[in-house]
Amino acid sequence: MLRPSFKDVPHSVPEFKPLVVIELSKTAKPEAREWLVSKISAHKRDGGAQLFIRPEVISEEKDCIYVVGASTKRLLLGAEAAGFVKESLDGTMRPFLYSNRTEFKNFHDEGEDFLTMAECQYIIKHELDNLRAQDETSIPGYPQAKLYPGKSIVRRMQTSGVLLQIFPLHDREKLKLLAKDWYGRARISQQPVDEIRHYFGDTIGLYFAFLEYFTWALLPMASVGLLYYSFTWESYDNYVIFAMFNLVWATVILEVWKRYSATLAYRWGSLLKKRQFEEPRPGFHGVLGTNPVTGKKEPTYSSLKRQLRMYLISVPFVCFSLYVALYVMMIYFDMEHWALNYNQEHQTLYSVIMTYVPSTVYAIVIEIMNRIYRYAAEFLTGYENHRLESTYQNHLVLKVLVFYSVNCFSSLFYIAFVMYDMPLLKQSLVCLLLVSQFFNQICETFLPYWMQKRTNRQVADKSKQLKSASKYTLSDQIYLEKNMYTYLGTFDDYLELFLLFGYVSLFSCVFPAAAILVVLNNVSEVYTDALKICRVFKRPFSEPSSSIGVWMLAFETMGVIAVVTNCALLGMSPQVRAMLQDWHLDPFLTVVALEHALLALKCILAFVIPDQPHDIRIKLAKLEFESMEALKEKQQLKLSYDSLSESTLEKDNLFISEN
Repeated sequence: MLRPSFKDVPHSVPEFKPLVVIELSKTAKPEAREWLVSKISAHKRDGGAQLFIRPEVISEEKDCIYVVGASTKRLLLGAEAAGFVKESLDGTMRPFLYSNRTEFKNFHDEGEDFLTMAECQYIIKHELDNLRAQDETSIPGYPQAKLYPGKSIVRRMQTSGVLLQIFPLHDREKLKLLAKDWYGRARISQQPVDEIRHYFGDTIGLYFAFLEYFTWALLPMASVGLLYYSFTWESYDNYVIFAMFNLVWATVILEVWKRYSATLAYRWGSLLKKRQFEEPRPGFHGVLGTNPVTGKKEPTYSSLKRQLRMYLISVPFVCFSLYVALYVMMIYFDMEHWALNYNQEHQTLYSVIMTYVPSTVYAIVIEIMNRIYRYAAEFLTGYENHRLESTYQNHLVLKVLVFYSVNCFSSLFYIAFVMYDMPLLKQSLVCLLLVSQFFNQICETFLPYWMQKRTNRQVADKSKQLKSASKYTLSDQIYLEKNMYTYLGTFDDYLELFLLFGYVSLFSCVFPAAAILVVLNNVSEVYTDALKICRVFKRPFSEPSSSIGVWMLAFETMGVIAVVTNCALLGMSPQVRAMLQDWHLDPFLTVVALEHALLALKCILAFVIPDQPHDIRIKLAKLEFESMEALKEKQQLKLSYDSLSESTLEKDNLFISEN
């Protein structure tokens, strides 16, 4: 078996703090290993990443492991290149410049502690991703792994199976402190969001901030729902008030979240971070061509072919999946009809229990279908061969949300607007909520945790020995972390919150207590999500983010649908119709007018409540003004220099002509 040796790295590599681990295939050829190491350690002017790298021997394993780090100056220059924004001495957030490094807060001595470990790891990952081929036509030792000028070396080695994984190392002491303050004890106070972002990055920090905010925002609805059941206020007359309150609440919390997330993003520096030109995603493939914007060599793919794949394959599959979901829904209603008839005939405890079986079984089937469809959606979106990661994510989110919305909510709409059975609607909503929460907790946390324990059973004894020795070596840490599962991002977490938001907002006038169940779920979600990201999965690379992205649009769209749904449910209520007729009002026209009024109110609230707080807008405007003034001064200096040069040239010419 091939193992890394110190022949693979330059002998002049100084001691450095390992930040990132690279694992190559056990069968990786020596020439490929040496070439990758030379590329990583080479100077930037020679097309390298100018990073430190050395092999690491892991106990008795035959793995090919390297650790990567960088000098403080290299990381600071990388922070400037990546567009980091830091707090200056005057308290404002400004883009970091290495030349003005002493003007930033917390910059001491040479700046060893200026950047967080997560930021340093992001810089290294950024440099590795931008490691490009120059004159090479293939990976050394692998003639089938073709390269061309500008091709990402790391991505090509990953797709060729030479490079297995790249992951950042944990800071075990800081992780231990964070875990203790985060999920190590029961707490009613807020989560340590700043510390979470400090350790895991903006994207994960924003998710947990949104989870906490959503939970607190649900408390008013949960309190009102609890009052309805405590004081037996269950009548449609009272539900009218609750539904209108819910619709205004759904708009207000989303607008207030925009302000809160803008405050967080400004404080973290991601609100001012300039969006870099997006590179092609790793899975993108095509014929070698030239990018018309950057002029770089990269794969090109016909947009016509992509459109054909989308409309001739993806769209028909999505439509077929929706048909299957609706067909399964009709089977559920047949089972529900049979259970009700059985109960009417026998009137026993067993027959009463049987009335809840169809809803429970259908809720389980929905969760299974959702997970099967998710894999199919990922495959189809990858098959469409989108160039950018953002485009890939948008198409994936669209596919998943369309199916999940139909699969999860279609039965509720059918019960409400076709069967007009409000008790069954309430029962089905409760079953869907409880089963979905149970499945999510099992599949997202306990199952991965159990699998992780089973996978690492062979290292359990060694782990106990290390704990008893109260000391972990670097090799031991890599040995324990490299077999952990890879964290796949916050997609599933946001999707779960989106569905819960739909259950709460769409049918609030039928089941006000839904908010109570969602609050209980979110409280447990905080601890289980924290547990899995700290204990079950590898440490994810930090990713800059200024908002929750496309999910904000998804939540706002659900809010609009909730207005229409609740107004329609209120219009169908016999009590409301009788009340409107007593007032000599047409029920249909009144409900339509109410719907339009509430939609107009949503638009007014969205317009009145700014997306950014006043102080943040002032700081951004001030920074923009200073940038414009600096640009003007630079232009004036250039004009002064040019005019001075012309004047000097005229005097020289005059002197020459006179002599």
